[in-house]
Order: sequence, then structure tokens, then C-alpha cells
Amino acid sequence: MPERRPARAADPGAIPVAPSMDDALAAVRAPREHAQVDGRVVLLCGLSIAVALGAALLAQVLTALIGLITNLAFYGRASLAFTSPAANRLGVWVVLVPIAGALVVGAMARWGSAAIRGHGIPEVMEKVLHGESRIPARLMFWKPVSAAVAIGTGGPFGAEGPIIATGGALGSLVGQVLHVTADERKTLLAAGAAAGMAATFGTPVSAVLLAVELLLFEYRARSVIPVALAAATAAAARMAFVGSGPVFRLPPLPQPGAEALTVYVLLGALVGLLSVGVTRLVYAIEDAFERLPIHWMWWPALGAVVVGVAGYFAPRTLGVGYDNIDGILTGGIAGQALAFLVVMKFVSWAVYLGSGTSGGTLAPLFTIGGGAGALLGAVATRLLPWAGVDVHAAALVGMAAIFAGASHALLTSVVFAFETTRQPMGLLPLLAGCSAAYLVSLLLRPHSIMTEKLARRGTPVRTEYVVDHLSRIPVEKVAAKDPVTLAAGDTLAAVRAWMSSRAAPTLHQGFPVVDAAGRLAGVLTRRDLLDPAHDPATRLAEMLHRTPAVVYPDNSLREAADHMVREGVGRLPVVDRADPSRLVGIVTRSDLLAAHATRLEAAHRRQRPVRAARRTPRAKV
Repeated sequence: MPERRPARAADPGAIPVAPSMDDALAAVRAPREHAQVDGRVVLLCGLSIAVALGAALLAQVLTALIGLITNLAFYGRASLAFTSPAANRLGVWVVLVPIAGALVVGAMARWGSAAIRGHGIPEVMEKVLHGESRIPARLMFWKPVSAAVAIGTGGPFGAEGPIIATGGALGSLVGQVLHVTADERKTLLAAGAAAGMAATFGTPVSAVLLAVELLLFEYRARSVIPVALAAATAAAARMAFVGSGPVFRLPPLPQPGAEALTVYVLLGALVGLLSVGVTRLVYAIEDAFERLPIHWMWWPALGAVVVGVAGYFAPRTLGVGYDNIDGILTGGIAGQALAFLVVMKFVSWAVYLGSGTSGGTLAPLFTIGGGAGALLGAVATRLLPWAGVDVHAAALVGMAAIFAGASHALLTSVVFAFETTRQPMGLLPLLAGCSAAYLVSLLLRPHSIMTEKLARRGTPVRTEYVVDHLSRIPVEKVAAKDPVTLAAGDTLAAVRAWMSSRAAPTLHQGFPVVDAAGRLAGVLTRRDLLDPAHDPATRLAEMLHRTPAVVYPDNSLREAADHMVREGVGRLPVVDRADPSRLVGIVTRSDLLAAHATRLEAAHRRQRPVRAARRTPRAKV
């Protein structure tokens, strides 16, 4: 039975309770029941499928536009065919083509939209975190056009970053036009981004993982299901446009043995070191451009000089370079030619990206990582012929590991490499090598190439997903039993006298109020009780003007915390679910904070290892 204060108010019927209290007792404001999915999710699924179809179409338009600009700029012909600029015959004049494209991109960024600068994903992440997933509609036009100009004139970028950003912009635009919540808009944005990736590479599963690891910042059924349907829809649309074959060719891989897996782990760790160096150098170059005494619209033109020179000496560095990845995986590019390509591709890509040009990072990283993996694999086959290392598998591991280390998207990297090659024997080496690269990268650099820019702007991003600790603890585990209560029929003067006495608890900031029958009537805070604006002769029942916000014993602490926020209160009476007027306890904000003690203790306390008990020698008889 709850203890009532002041004591003299415990006499049943001594002071009548206000008649209006019966209405207050008829209902309580309880937490919303958690539902994983509802009718809104079905609506989101339909919208996501529509967004996916639009993103798939945009991907094809962007690919065709890149092909058109490439053919015009390097071959002087009008064709939409997606082709490599490596076979051009411009000679030394090839240096001027990227510069011309960079001048156009700089003008687009200054007078069109400055948001086109960069490789797209960090900018989308920032909108998700701090912009309620609102991407300006104009970006859906300027981003693909600027990327097509930059890549079509020889920029060493991938088309996937701009397509992901464009698909995300389409989903965001749909979410801004319709009456949806910020969370639902985020889901539509992620659905568009995942659809863009799936439409580019035909990799729906890794597209969903990319959305989870880099855009959604959560794993919930109500967001994952629409994104998954969008990715599947875009992949199916891609099949209708270009067929269903794998993006990258790769000879059948052998079953790896224990020795080979060990080498792949070491290879992944080395590529992880490389990914850290790549990230640092890219941002060092970006910092160098920031210190230039000229307007940023001219920076891409300066970066394009390096691209043009690199393209003159190594024509394969120009453009997207998906054919380079094919050549690396199949062994068509090897030895000194491969080493030269990797170095020149890295230099041209890092400088051009650091200058603020529009383009993606995935294809360049795959070229650099795949080349490094192939070179390391070739060394391993010579030094350790008994290990059974396959050079093609080493290239595949290097390709995925550098993205895992640079982006901190482990699962995306593993599954993407598998989906683009469809080599099941590559899964185990991929998992081993990418995990090693991810570990090394996290040990040496807390921020990825995607989140470093956000961290520099004062928005550090933690991409760790754990079950909410409060959601696993029921209220009854932490709620105070037999709370101190006040009698609804007492006067404010009597309560104030009791509060000034030693009998009153000094730490309590709020008190449940019960009627003469012990039924919950409401809650009054210490501030309410001490407010000088109230007449001391006022009965507590007369001060209760709202239905009490309560929580049930079987509710989780997360539900209790959310209910406190919605109701604007710092404590909730705990009531019996069968009889909401029966008070069984109270839970406060302090209880919610204290509940984290077990989590922190489990994470940091190290127990002594269990040791075998020392045997006592038996006595000889």
C-alpha cells in the first residue's frame, strides 16, 4: 500500500475529493504500443518502388550522358555508347580536355548549386543527420549533369557516387512533396540511394547494406523493407536495360585452404593500411586547395591539369575505368603496367577529388585496391608457392578491402564484391581480408573517407548499431515500489508544512496524488507545490488539471523515456495494466540514467580468467 504524506490525509472520506476527479480517473495517458510495421510502411513500400523506377531511369540517363560527352570530347562523334577515353588519339592535346570540363563544372557549382562538389555520399549523410533528409530539388539536375561533364571529359571518377546522390535526391524530393515524417523521408532518401547503386551495378543486397551502414543509421523493419524493395526493383530494371550478367568478369576461383586464407588476412591488413593513407592524402590535398588565394570555382581546373598530364602518360587513368577493374581481376593488366596504372590513377583521382570536383569514389578505390591486391598476390605466389594463393582472388580481396577500410562499410564491401563477380569461392577470402582491413583502419583512423568531412564540420558520426539498452529493461525492474504519495483532499498549506519538516524526502521532485480510495489522480511536482501563486487553502485535487501520464510495469524503459519526452514530464507513475488507477510504483529520469550502469559495467569490467582448481595430492594409504 503506498505511503501517503501528510499522514493526517489518510483518513478515508475526511475531506471530499473534487467531483471532476472521477473524469480524470476514467483514463490515463499511457505509452504508445510499439509496432514494427503498420499501414504507413505499406505506403512507404509503394512510394519506394516508384522512386526506384525513377532512380533506375536516371542511372541510365546519366550513363548515356557520360557516354555522349566522352565520345564528343575524345573522339569527336555523337554517340551514347558508354566507352573508355583511353583509346583517344588527341596526343598532347588530351591535357586540355579535363581542364575544359573542370571549368564547366566550376561554373555549375558557383552559379548552379555548390552542393554538387564532392563525391556525393558525405553530403547525403549530412542531410540525413542534420537536414531532416531534405535535399534541394535542383541537386537532382545539377549533380548528374556536373558528374557527367567531369567524368565524360576524363575525370577519374566512378558514376556510382553521383547516381547514389541523385537517387537520394529523388527520394527526398518525393518525401518533401508528400505529407510524411522526417523518418519516412529518410527512408525514401535511402531507398532512392540504394536504387541508384543497384541500378548501376545490379547489386541489390549490397545496396541495402550500404543504406544501412552509411545512410539510415539504424536497422528497423519499417525502414529496411522499403529500401530492400527499392533495391530489388532497381536491379530488375537494370536487367531489362543491360541484361543480367556480372559487372566484372573473373575466372572461377579455387577453394582456399588455411594457408591461403592466412595470406588473404595479411593482404587485407596491408590494404587496410593503404586505405588509411589514401584517406589522409585525399583530405591533405583538399586542405591544400582550401589555402589557395583564389575562388573555389577555379580549383577543379587546377586539379584537371594533373588529370590531363596523367592521362597523357597513362590513358587508362581517364574516365570511370570499369574496364581497368576487369583487366585487373582477369589478369589482363599485370606487372609494371599495373603498378604504373595504380600510382597514376591514385594521383589523378586524389588531386581531382580534393579540388572539389563532382564524382564518385567507388570505382577509383576498386582500381587502386584491386591493383594493390593483385601485386601483393603475385609476390605471395613467388615467395610462398605452397600457400595456394590465387592472384585473381587476391585482386578481388584487395578491391573490396580498400573500400572496407576507407568507408568502414564492411558488409557492403564483402557482398558487393561477391555480387559484381558472382564467385562463391571468393566469399571466404573476402570476409577474411575485408575484416582485417576494417580492423586496421579503425585502429588507425576513427573516421572514414565518408565521415571525415562531417567530423571536420563538427558532426562526428558513429556507425555502430547496437540494441537499445533501455528497450531490453522492463519498467518494473527499476521503478521505486511504494512511492511517497500525497492525498488529493489535503490543502496546499498542510503539504508545504510537511515538506518543510524532516519527514519529507528531500530528493523527490514529484509526488503522485491519490484520492481517498487510494486511486491515482495525478502528479504534482515540487515546483507546483511551492509556487507562491497558489492559495495555501487550495486542495490538491483542485490543482490537477490534466489526465495523469503513466507507464505500465511491462513497458520498456525506452517506451517510458519516449513517453516522458512526449508528455514533457520527468517522472511517470507506474500503474497496473488491468486497473490503471492502481498505483504500483514510480519511475524517474534518474532511474533511466541509473539503468545504464549495468551496460557500462559489462563493457568495461574485466573479470579474472577462470583457472583450473589445483589438485591436492592424495595421501598414501
